[in-house]
Amino acid sequence: MKTVGIIAEYNPFHNGHQWQINQARKLSGSDYIICVMSGNFVQRGELAIFDKWKRAEMAVLGGADLILELPVVFSVRSAQYFAAGGVRLLNALGNVSHLCFGTEHPDLNILKRIASAIDDKKTLDTLHSNLQLGQTYAAALSNAIHASHNIPFNILNEPNNILAVEYLRSINKYRATLTPIAVPRRESHYHDTIISGTFASATAVRKSLLSHASTSVQKAIPPSSYDIIEQLITTNRGPASAAKLENIILAKLRTANLIDLEQLPDVSEGLHYKLQKSALNASSVQELLTMVKSKRYTNTRLQRILIHTLLGISQNVLNEFDQTGPLYARVLAFNDRGRAILKEFNKNSALPIITKTTQFLSSISRNTANLNAMQKMLSYDTVATDVYALSLPGSPWTRGGWDFRTSPYYEG
Repeated sequence: MKTVGIIAEYNPFHNGHQWQINQARKLSGSDYIICVMSGNFVQRGELAIFDKWKRAEMAVLGGADLILELPVVFSVRSAQYFAAGGVRLLNALGNVSHLCFGTEHPDLNILKRIASAIDDKKTLDTLHSNLQLGQTYAAALSNAIHASHNIPFNILNEPNNILAVEYLRSINKYRATLTPIAVPRRESHYHDTIISGTFASATAVRKSLLSHASTSVQKAIPPSSYDIIEQLITTNRGPASAAKLENIILAKLRTANLIDLEQLPDVSEGLHYKLQKSALNASSVQELLTMVKSKRYTNTRLQRILIHTLLGISQNVLNEFDQTGPLYARVLAFNDRGRAILKEFNKNSALPIITKTTQFLSSISRNTANLNAMQKMLSYDTVATDVYALSLPGSPWTRGGWDFRTSPYYEG
């Protein structure tokens, strides 16, 4: 059984994603497509526009066979840790032969060179020096790679190239038996905000949806995705609104112990003092970000810190799970081919396959101190969903406990 893996967010699922799935199947010769997808919070420290089950449903209807959730302790991370979480999960399943990813750069060999160069001593020393000068990680890495290996700066200026390099780096680091397949992006740029054709960025699709221009996205997403989105909007199940969580975030920062703030991921150099002081003076999250943002602390990095504040995730928690890697494979959606994959995974996977959360964790037991590492990781996913629900337009979707009563979507 040849299976190709994709690591994605599908925020939301659009024509470019469907094209990548088709290319992955074609270029790998694989019979099955499995996707590891971010849950309700995504890599840039933002809410997913629609919940994880509905985004997974869109992906299965768009050509994927099985969607697994990337645990939140990996999904709301910088590219290095996001990629590592996805690669380690796919590799632990035992039956995934390829990893397909999008890229702006057509030459996979150049990307492999960069992935190998990042971990040599000369590059790491220069990278560390650049970070000490206050450069962002992306800029520091680009400059270090250029200085040590004469690789053009612009390659690492593109988000998909950065992720591609980190996928390759993780394959090397964890000795994953995944053959990489690079698929060039179609037409739209990652940061494009305008829909100008059938291939649009997820950013442009989200912008149109959040401005209530849902009809303008119709040409950029598969009909099945459009139908689901229409239903979600009509029934008040989406889109999610970050504004609905702003007061909770400010309250968390204003009332937190400074020691707890200092232990948040990525917080250093006295940022915890600045966060709390700014939270007292800010009346919105955007105002807070404006007060705290610096060359070192970009909006994206700060947004991730705010999400970790919201979910109660400390640096110690992330350190623990960076050691273990993903500890389960949580099923969000599948079709008949996906069912066949699951049967194979049940035989060969090093991880438990979760289709029913309550077999591993309950809403009561998650609050006890006696959780094992797997249950602890899963508990953060369930907390993330309960917080995410508060961002939805209205009842009954704002209620908590979704993870304990929602079954995976099945397309028969």
